[in-house]
Amino acid sequence: MKKLILGLLLGGTFLVNSCGENKNTDVVNSGTYQGVAEEVELGEKEIYVRTSDDKLVELYFTDETKLMTSDGQTTTFDALKENGKVEITVEKQGNKNVPVSVKILE
Repeated sequence: MKKLILGLLLGGTFLVNSCGENKNTDVVNSGTYQGVAEEVELGEKEIYVRTSDDKLVELYFTDETKLMTSDGQTTTFDALKENGKVEITVEKQGNKNVPVSVKILE
């Protein structure tokens, strides 16, 4: 019985440690920022943007988030590409940033 419990504890610890990366992200003030989409998670509708002042901002898209091309046309999430330049407008809500709009610059 002790071996079973020990095995479950060790297995659980391994599982928790291996689930996803723990990224060191920043919460920025409400505003508009330019940067690079370092990571794009299509299934999660999530992006990580490295701003020009070297902040890493994690953004989960909502139904209200507007996504646009450089000429202002509405587009879909799959148009976002990793390492592409973007302009983000965010609203700070507590300890997270909510994307109001994201414009794909290139």
